[in-house]
This record gives sequence, structure tokens and C-alpha cells, in this order.
Amino acid sequence: MTERATPIGAASAPEPFESLLRTVAEMNTPAGFKAELIRGKIVVSPFSKLRCLRRMRALREQLQAHAPEGHIAETAPFLFRFSAAERAYGPDLFVADEAAFEEDGRHADGAALSLVAEFASVSTKDADWNEKLDVYGSLVPVYLVVDMQDSEITCFSDPSSHGYRTRRTVSFGETLAVPAPFDFTLDLSVF
Repeated sequence: MTERATPIGAASAPEPFESLLRTVAEMNTPAGFKAELIRGKIVVSPFSKLRCLRRMRALREQLQAHAPEGHIAETAPFLFRFSAAERAYGPDLFVADEAAFEEDGRHADGAALSLVAEFASVSTKDADWNEKLDVYGSLVPVYLVVDMQDSEITCFSDPSSHGYRTRRTVSFGETLAVPAPFDFTLDLSVF
């Protein structure tokens, strides 16, 4: 007898984006984990490792000092929705218009973001460098990928409908120009 896959039932249609957002909001993720909508699926991944804390704090403090008027730099676990792409991400660090947090609900509009920073790990590297790069690249002015394995940080800027137009990578310990709307030089000596 030849072995073959046996369908259990009719293939179900993918859940609508808003339904998935509600599911994520209702999830009781384990301590130390976050849920995001990546490639149309709910993905649960761990928060950044302990060794990222000092670097996250240094980055947040420098960004807050140069953030656009009315924007806050934060590492709190909030989900930002990108409805056109049917995605929702919880960045490791973000700078966003503070007014976006005056609404009821659990998901802020991705259009409120002026900067996102992801601390890439083994479990998130693919999404950070591909999936999120594509979605952020059409809307968010600045995207920083902090690669803890390669000890470097990459700055993407100048978003367009085809993704970011500018990319610059430097090693930890160097300086990195963060473009508008920040316009300052990031000191990576603490990295």
C-alpha cells in the first residue's frame, strides 16, 4: 500500500486580520514572551536576553534625547498594527507619537512610529531581517537592527513603497548617524 497524506477536513480559509488581532489581545502569553502577527500567523517568541538590557537602555536614552517633539522612546511590550500589510509587531524598542497611546485598545497604529529597533536573536533573526524590514520599510522613517551575534548595528532609513532606500552598518563601539527625524550621532561605545 502506498503511503499518502490524508486530508482531515476541508482546508480552512485564513483568519481575517482583525480576528487574529483580537486573538493576540486575548492571549495569555507566558512570562518573558510576546506574541506578534508575522506572515499571517501568530508567532510567540521570547523577549530579548538579559545581556541586551544595558544596550537597550543606552539606545533608548540617546533616542529619547533626540526624539521628535511629542514622541517617546520605550521598550514596553506594545503591539503596533500595520493593517495594509495585515501584520502586527511588538518591537524591542520604539519611538512613537505619544498621542497614539491615548486610544482605548491594545494595538497602536504603526503610522505613529518614527523609529523601531529590533535586537535580532537566533529565533527572531529571519523575521527582523526580512519580514519586518519589508513592512517597516514602507512606513517607519528609521529602522535599527541590533545584531548581537555579529556585534553590529544596521540603520535603514528613507522608506518608500519599495522599502528603505538607505542602509548603513557599523560595528559596536563606533558611531552611527541616525537620520531625520532624529539627526544625531548615536554613540555605540557602550555596546
